Amino acid sequence: MSKFVKDMLTKDLSNRLEGVEDCVVANVIGIDSNTTTALRARLREKGISLMVVKNSLARRATEGTSLGPAFEGLTGNAAVVWGASDFVSLVKEVTALDKQDAELEHFKALGGVMDGEKLTPEKVAEISKWPSREEQLATLVGQILGPGSQLVSQIVGPGSQLAGQVKSIADKEE
Repeated sequence: MSKFVKDMLTKDLSNRLEGVEDCVVANVIGIDSNTTTALRARLREKGISLMVVKNSLARRATEGTSLGPAFEGLTGNAAVVWGASDFVSLVKEVTALDKQDAELEHFKALGGVMDGEKLTPEKVAEISKWPSREEQLATLVGQILGPGSQLVSQIVGPGSQLAGQVKSIADKEE
């Protein structure tokens, strides 16, 4: 491939990955085209993008960006997976595809990058066990509302008890 073509491909790749800060790199070699199309459609439904790239071109395109460490030491072709509502949701989806689908037996997470730090496949599997953004928000809301509801019940409790006593006295006098 000529230097001119490599430069064009590198620019195109860097434009496509512009604004992406975290990604997972996966192996898709050995998956047939129909399965790959179904995989892309499945990921697209969840707001996840998948792009197969040559690692040497990806290294050139991401040099000096937060995605750069993801391609260090990789050879051949790989798929860059990014998107979803948050990085943990992305990792959970990639890990789920890695484990459950028999058609995608060759689909394996090779690593990735999170906050500019290179991730190993083991670290990707560990991150998949973290709570997603939605789960964290639900926990936080529960923790915020817990003391408030307890306070309300403590304030209302004596008043309802007093009202019950007054009613029972009123019933006795009638």
